[in-house]
Amino acid sequence: MNKEQTMPAFLRVQADGLLLAVKLQPRASANEIVEPLGDELRIKVTAPPVDSAANEALLRLLAETLDCPRSRVELVRGHTSRHKLVRLNGLVPGPLLRS
Repeated sequence: MNKEQTMPAFLRVQADGLLLAVKLQPRASANEIVEPLGDELRIKVTAPPVDSAANEALLRLLAETLDCPRSRVELVRGHTSRHKLVRLNGLVPGPLLRS
């Protein structure tokens, strides 16, 4: 990443990867990454917020979008909230900024 690019508010770089702040909308009409909303990235999933279905749909969508193994995408905080913090282990900002 060059110096002209600034890091979006929803993304924080750590030594072992990235932290992504997400506002999740379950029961949407499609699985999609929408747009930043304040300090969070808004993401919609079709799964309901029952039995971690929406959380799992979120993690799978991120893994597919970033073309990385599902095991590298981990929900750190917000298991029962719409406001979530996701760790992207071993990833760099480039692919996420282009998504």
